[in-house]
Order: sequence, then structure tokens, then C-alpha cells
Amino acid sequence: MTDVVVTVTDGVALVTLNRPHRRNAYTPQMGALLNEAYRRCDDDDAVRAIVLTGAGDAFCAGADVSDGGAFDAPGDTFTASPTDPAAFELRTPVIAALNGHAVGIGLTIALQADIRVVAEDATYAVAQVRRGVIPDCMAHWTLPRLVGGAVAADLLLTGRRFDGREAVALGVAVRALPAADVLDAAMTIARDIAVNVAPMSAALSKRLLWDTMNQGYTARQVARLETELHHRVMGGADAREGVAAFLERRAPRWSASVAGEWKPLPDNVI
Repeated sequence: MTDVVVTVTDGVALVTLNRPHRRNAYTPQMGALLNEAYRRCDDDDAVRAIVLTGAGDAFCAGADVSDGGAFDAPGDTFTASPTDPAAFELRTPVIAALNGHAVGIGLTIALQADIRVVAEDATYAVAQVRRGVIPDCMAHWTLPRLVGGAVAADLLLTGRRFDGREAVALGVAVRALPAADVLDAAMTIARDIAVNVAPMSAALSKRLLWDTMNQGYTARQVARLETELHHRVMGGADAREGVAAFLERRAPRWSASVAGEWKPLPDNVI
């Protein structure tokens, strides 16, 4: 048994936080294994999408404080952002299937995903301020970009609990379902991406989305980046294949290699 389990089927990597006896409470070992899993998946052309979920009936109940020392004075190597890379720093789309409670770092890790599906009746909270610390995993950056400053302030500064239905209403998640249906819904999204979305197109679009939010680009700078990135893919094999598959009413056969052909986004639009 390992604290993080990865299985790859039909282009989808299912990454499972696997400490169900502790409701998948976060430990540094779990974090290191998650980082390793993210890196391996992102460098594997066989992985077209990643689904992150939790074993048992919880996603992640927060930091493991069972020994009473979780928030001791930090050492020189301490970081409040142990997710490296964060899900939003990958090229591969990441769907978080929050199949149950996600509290504290359990939620802030999920906020780094591209898409979130949540359980209707589960409990969610960025609860760190109620434990005498502050939110982590770049939540002060991700949450305002997902829900806006006013809602982010409400969640970050109160640490209050909310359920899956409110998570969708606030913009934290895209769908709220019965807990038993959450993983299936996330896998359906991931399989659709794996089959029908060109991997290079997904990678470029994801990086353009997150990187331009990070850099504070203007609309016209984003427009120039979109044009430059279109030049990379238009007329290419996958662009031709995408049209052919649509016209022939069949599943596309993508050939571009993100791992082998990737080039960072240009930085000459500022």
C-alpha cells in the first residue's frame, strides 16, 4: 500500500490519495508522492488527462494532526506550498473528484486543479485560520481567480464550512452530485478529453489560461499569444486530423507529442 496510488487506463491517470483509515489526511510523504505522480503523468504522452480523488468516503480531511505537532515551529526547509508542481503548472488537464469532505489543505490542493466535481452533502472549508495558521498551497492566488475577491475573502478569512451545492453556487466547483456519482462524472470528463481533445491543443490552452492570469496580461496581449500559438498548431497533423475525424464521424487519432515537442509559451508579448 502507498499513500498515493496511480492507475492509467485509456489515456486517463487516476491519482488516488490513499489513507482511507485517516480520511486521507495529508502528510509530507503523501505530498511528495503526489508531486512525483504529477511529474510522471505530465511527462507521459499516454496520459491525456488526470483525475485526482480520495480513497474511501473522503477526499482529504486536511493536515494529519493526529500526533499533535502538525503546526509546530517550521524548520528551514518548510514551505507553505508543498505541491510542486501544482496541478495548474502541468500541461495535462487535471480534474479533481472531491468524493467527500475536503478541508484545509485537502481543499487548497483541489483548488489547484482545472475542474472540480464535488459531493453535494460533503463538507468543504479553507479552515486554516480556525487552526491558528493561514491558508496554504497558493490559495490566496487560486481562490480569488476562481471566485473573485469578495467570495475569496469570505472563505479565506472565516474558514467557514460549506457544502457541495454552495461550492457550485460560489464558483468553487462546476458540478455537485451525490457522492457515489462524483468519481464517475470526473472520469467521464477526463475520458472525453483523452479521446476528443488534441493533447497539444489542451496543453497550450491550459498554459495560456493559467499563465496569463498569473502575469496579469491585457486582453490584447492574450490575443497576440493566442495568435502565436495558433501558428504552432494550424496546418499541423492534429489540426488536419481533427477536421477529418469530425467530417468522417469517428474518434480522432492524435499524433502530436506534448512530452517530445513542447515549447514554453513565448514571452515577447509584454
